[in-house]
Amino acid sequence: MDHLKALILKFVIVEVMVYIVLGAAMKVSIGDTFLISLILTIVAYILGDLILFKAFGNPVATISDLVLAFFAIWLVGAVIIEQNIALITGSIIFAVLIAAGEWFFHKYMAHNVFENDRLKETHSPNL
Repeated sequence: MDHLKALILKFVIVEVMVYIVLGAAMKVSIGDTFLISLILTIVAYILGDLILFKAFGNPVATISDLVLAFFAIWLVGAVIIEQNIALITGSIIFAVLIAAGEWFFHKYMAHNVFENDRLKETHSPNL
């Protein structure tokens, strides 16, 4: 359940930022911002939060999220968005914003998700 809450929280953060950068500032449709946010959230959660953060810590995971966010907006946006907009500019702004947010999201993950996972493992009965 902790992972589901974290995934929903991450999606909300990503969607708000994608909507601000692409939707409000660049007039991209809400459907496109939703789809981009959904793809980025799932990939970033698995790769950045479950794999890299656990293995290498917050700085490496945050930098990888910055790079992933940039390329996700730039590449996925180029495929999905039908409008002619400056995706590079939007990608850079979004990547910096998401990296700042991810720094704090990783702290949330450490204290509210991974710590609870560890406690469940140590308190579960051995069969």
